[in-house]
Amino acid sequence: MANVILDNVVKKYGKLEVVHGVSLHVEDREFVVLVGPSGCGKSTTLRMIAGLEDISGGTISIADRIVNDIAPKDRDAAMIFQNYALYPHMNVYKNMSFGLSLRKMPKAEIEKRVSEAAAILELEALLLRKPHELSGGQRQRVAMGRAIVRHPSVYLFDEPLSNLDAKLRAQMRLEIKQLHQRVQNTIIYVTHDQVEAMTLADRIVVMRDGYIEQVGSPMDIFQHPDNIFVAGFIGSPPMNLVPATIVNAGENQHLKLSEQLEIPIPARPEAQLNDGQKVVVGLRTEDIFIAQTDGGRIPAISFDTLGTIKVVEPLGSETNLHMNLQGVELVARSAGRRLFSSGEELAMTLDLTHLHIFDAVTERSIY
Repeated sequence: MANVILDNVVKKYGKLEVVHGVSLHVEDREFVVLVGPSGCGKSTTLRMIAGLEDISGGTISIADRIVNDIAPKDRDAAMIFQNYALYPHMNVYKNMSFGLSLRKMPKAEIEKRVSEAAAILELEALLLRKPHELSGGQRQRVAMGRAIVRHPSVYLFDEPLSNLDAKLRAQMRLEIKQLHQRVQNTIIYVTHDQVEAMTLADRIVVMRDGYIEQVGSPMDIFQHPDNIFVAGFIGSPPMNLVPATIVNAGENQHLKLSEQLEIPIPARPEAQLNDGQKVVVGLRTEDIFIAQTDGGRIPAISFDTLGTIKVVEPLGSETNLHMNLQGVELVARSAGRRLFSSGEELAMTLDLTHLHIFDAVTERSIY
């Protein structure tokens, strides 16, 4: 078992710096997910932990041992890649055992480890098959098995589900979660899919342009995003983000979203909002719904308005409604299986309990 500590880690390619002083402490047995758009530096960071990329500055420690100058094979970390990287001419057993054979491990110990890993991943019936005889999900399980047999302290997953279809991705998410519960090792997992991040992680690390934007539990990041980027990246569909202006009306403050739509700002003593201040308002889709019809929901703090449906996205148990609310484009959500049509006008309720306000200049959360 091992913790992983990154202290002011920098990566440069020539004069181009792509990872800018990243610091992170991953606890022993923790499941941490690095998430962000393509090019944000998450895979580069993972490869530096694995030793596949040299670092340009800072230190990386695994199990309280600085590994900057230690070869990948000696870091006690196993990496699972996006493309599986299986040997096509070897069967499943030989793919899983090959690394152990190179280390001159006794045959009995190799057989024991492969059998244990095959049982964990339900591969016992596939040990004599070759990769071309396996499905994508089975190949990914073999790649995971090859890592498990090494008994590493740290598992490093680099977008392992990107090549799978939607159904297999959901299945493999469950299997990876169960794997962590069984082996109880430290896992660092890279993905661009925020659904994977939310469902798998003990903690999420949101990255952008080589910087860490926010670190926290999935629900903490979902409910309390530090800035506009995190608010828009985490959540499916993403949070509605609308430019607005603070308007003081006596003792009460409002948000002017359009010429027709102003909504009240629930009082928070700690909030510092100034008249005329340019902001960005954030509301989750589940906080915009059809008035008095969605399960009898009555928010503690709410605002009612009229909206016109522009586009309908039926998802079965719920429906996303792209709407125009008094000149403002928002995505709302309706529970249940009601049918809607474009152009339909509905009375809508905005649940302001979880209203977010971001400064338009700094993009930081101010409410």
